[in-house]
Amino acid sequence: MSSLHPFRLTAWLAAPAMVLLLLTPVAQAQAQAQAAQGTPAPAQSANPAPASPSQTTIAATHPSAEQRGITGRAIDRVKQVAKSAGDIFNRVPCLAPKGGSKAMGSLPHVANKLVAGKPVVIVAFGSSSTAGYGASSPDFNYPNRLATQLRRQYPTADITVINAGVGGEDAPEMMKRLQTEVIDVHPDLVIWQVGTNAVLRNLDPGDTAKLVEDGIASIQAAGGADIVLVDPQYSPAVNQRKESAGKMVKLLGKVAELRHVGIFPRFEVMRDWHENQSIPVESFVIADGLHMNDWGYACFAQLLGDDIIRSVGQIKLGVNVPGDVRAYRPM
Repeated sequence: MSSLHPFRLTAWLAAPAMVLLLLTPVAQAQAQAQAAQGTPAPAQSANPAPASPSQTTIAATHPSAEQRGITGRAIDRVKQVAKSAGDIFNRVPCLAPKGGSKAMGSLPHVANKLVAGKPVVIVAFGSSSTAGYGASSPDFNYPNRLATQLRRQYPTADITVINAGVGGEDAPEMMKRLQTEVIDVHPDLVIWQVGTNAVLRNLDPGDTAKLVEDGIASIQAAGGADIVLVDPQYSPAVNQRKESAGKMVKLLGKVAELRHVGIFPRFEVMRDWHENQSIPVESFVIADGLHMNDWGYACFAQLLGDDIIRSVGQIKLGVNVPGDVRAYRPM
């Protein structure tokens, strides 16, 4: 009699195992089907009754140590970025040149879109200054900073800022991608940062200005987007070629005037930071002596955004500033 007990015990233990083996493919099939539908598979439980609210709360508030570590680090990173973005001007305020701030010029296309509540597309076209080389993270490149400022100013607006910056390029290379990366996007505003690499590569400023003028004409003929030029940065690397840089700044300003587009005179604005506001160059330029740092990009974006906002305000008031009235014109 007792010799049969092990058999009965073995059979009794084997039965649930067999059931589990039979159920496993079913559970896997359910999980795969639900994954394909985008819904999570229900947890398998010995008790099919739904969890009580208290059980659900405990599961939600007591993740594993590993999950807490990953989540905590992600939250800390978000807080750090937000705090850095908010505090960046606490140490050194961002100020426009004294007595030099004027309207960006006429930006009727983007302004009327914003006033009407229609989607706005802005293309930031340029080289490494646009791509954001020197920024500690993409959050701090100037197109992202500008997008944040405009969305804060117009919280109900649908604003897209496309970063079309490619390091090392200048007008010859930019003209090759002007059609596909700018015109074909049908932007409302094009911010074209150009000229720095031409200076560094000893390209003729007159040739660069002619290419930029041709590019502006192509953009205007394609749909009438507003355009703002951004000239070279004031930095040690650029200042080593002072004569070429001076010609480039002057010619780009002349092109903007002739084609009735806006210009952000970055060279003069950055020079004002150093010479008139007594901000050390290393406070806005990284160690390579060329590219801006987080503060430099942030202040550049802030002042540029202020001009765009000012232009929108003028459209609201019925003021249409002539296109040859350009930003700042300092000194």
